Amino acid sequence: MTDYVITVPGTFVHGITDDQRSAVERKLRPQDPSNTDFGENEDLSLLTLQDGNMFSVRLEVEAATRAEAETKAVELVSAALRASGLAQDDAPLGPAAVTGIDREF
Repeated sequence: MTDYVITVPGTFVHGITDDQRSAVERKLRPQDPSNTDFGENEDLSLLTLQDGNMFSVRLEVEAATRAEAETKAVELVSAALRASGLAQDDAPLGPAAVTGIDREF
């Protein structure tokens, strides 16, 4: 298995409240990339908000393949958003991308 840091972009169509943001971050905290060497070196944040209500979530995911890691990351982000009261149409996600790989040889 390999540890991947995956970035999942999205947009909060109607914005996000402070309570919703805190709930999303709490739900995803176990996958915080700052716990990885890559995350520490790059000073990665779990949830970053940009202008226009766009956001990106960076997660540490353990998986056998890049595709599996990307799929797992999208599922985790989607579940955290739903658990925080945001419907799929309120926070559509873009394609996940590998930001970093931490392999043990």
